[in-house]
Amino acid sequence: MIRIGNASGFYGDRFTAWREMLDGGELDVLTGDYLAELTMLILARDRLRDSDLGYAKTFLRQLETCLGTALDRGVRIVTNAGGLNPAGLAAAIEKLANRLGLPARIGYVEGDTIQRPDALSANAYLGAFGIAACLDAGADVVVTGRVTDASLVVGPAVARYGWGRDDLDELAGATVAGHLVECGAQVTGGNFSFFTELPDGGHRPGFPIVEVHSDGSSVVTKHPGTGGAVTVETVTAQLLYEIGGPSYLGPDVVTRLDTVALHPDGPDRVRVSGVRGTPPPPTLKVGVNNLGGFRNSMTFVLCGLHIEAKAALVRGQIEEAVGADGLEFTLARTDHENAADTEAASALLHVHLRDGDKTRAGRAFSAAAVELALASYPGCTLTTVPGDATPYGVFTADAVPQDAVAHVAVLPGGERVPIAPPIRTAPTAQDEPASGGEVAVDGPTRRGALGEVVGARSGDKGGDANLGVWARSDAGYAWLRAWLTLDRLAELLPETAPLTVRRYELSNLRAVNFVIEGLLGAGVAASTRFDPQAKALGELLRARIVDLPADLSTEAP
Repeated sequence: MIRIGNASGFYGDRFTAWREMLDGGELDVLTGDYLAELTMLILARDRLRDSDLGYAKTFLRQLETCLGTALDRGVRIVTNAGGLNPAGLAAAIEKLANRLGLPARIGYVEGDTIQRPDALSANAYLGAFGIAACLDAGADVVVTGRVTDASLVVGPAVARYGWGRDDLDELAGATVAGHLVECGAQVTGGNFSFFTELPDGGHRPGFPIVEVHSDGSSVVTKHPGTGGAVTVETVTAQLLYEIGGPSYLGPDVVTRLDTVALHPDGPDRVRVSGVRGTPPPPTLKVGVNNLGGFRNSMTFVLCGLHIEAKAALVRGQIEEAVGADGLEFTLARTDHENAADTEAASALLHVHLRDGDKTRAGRAFSAAAVELALASYPGCTLTTVPGDATPYGVFTADAVPQDAVAHVAVLPGGERVPIAPPIRTAPTAQDEPASGGEVAVDGPTRRGALGEVVGARSGDKGGDANLGVWARSDAGYAWLRAWLTLDRLAELLPETAPLTVRRYELSNLRAVNFVIEGLLGAGVAASTRFDPQAKALGELLRARIVDLPADLSTEAP
């Protein structure tokens, strides 16, 4: 098997993780994922200021502390920290290696950039075979731009085992392994619904490792002595993160998530097997970032009585001052009746303005809010001083034919090797959503939080959100599958009621996954939602008080 670790799940993850992973035990490859939809926008703005930038600068500082160790121990490094400028990061790494006196061989992958003159950035999600070509040519470090997150693991597995384009089950198995470790500590107990049950209470989870075998099966684990845990449930939670239906589309394979089997394999070890793959689609996903305009926000504190009337007064005053176009008002009823202190007695009125005119969205708006301090509701106060508007981006997803992208591996010696697209592709049939069936609980019930018997993991995909919910036992899943219908979800989470929601069942994981279209508007960078990435949506659902079957266990499996 090949042991592949992960030391970064996003741009800004634990700085010391690279050193921790290299010092913690045996590895063959160490990966780092830095890219997200929001990150690509940040890097695009960096590159507008300086054409030599466009990559994750933090990675260079991390690499400086551990490149020598990786070379000494024969651990190869694969990262998408190249962002919008993989050639620039590769050159910077070569310069760093020369300064440190280290004989590092650097390869990189490019071709994901799609020319869109009207966009800040447009990048196709490339697959794993460019990474594999660089490793086959002896690269110690491989830098990519926008590849799929899972490709950082699939590429080294392809290089180790020589898989071809038609080894679909193997590619699918490695894709699941890559998806499980791409978000770092999220698979080892980070952001885990039942964190209080972890040995260290979730204090400092270690980063993950996958042992990928030649048949595509794998074992998820972590270095001995590190925090958190690897269990069937922590793996299930990450498997449900940012997915749609059972068909998980990728550039190299469509992975069938409804074939994944999870089994304990010893302490902090979970075996992943049985994964099946089908031919990839004929197109590649393209992430497009555009400048949406400018935005600003101010928050009013409303204390005591007549909260709704106070909010209505502010709304009328702000609209009269700057006009109603682009304004958004959100009243958070955080106040408590008969409270003994100001904070507990207060609600928050969040006022957002988005506009193409930077001046209107800037001081003209925030100053108008501050000017109400002595001329509005009793007890008027704000949480911030007036500020200027900031630009925001809008993310959209597009597609291009696989053969329209010039996927290229640039080998350590400088040779440029074109990576051919898949020979065999197939249009992907739309997964059929399942509505679920209403169930009457047969027997006594008790009132309790839904989260006593189910876990959840939620996240963002452009303007959509996904919400995966899993049961802790077979009996729990039998109830959950029938009970948590689309109508029930709309009742428990009213903000989803007017939206299109697709519901999928993954019985092999004892899970139900919801895709909520448009919950995040024009994407994370543009969202004014209190939870703009829907990371807490699952915990909101788990906190709802419902009628639970009295005999349904709340014990950990």
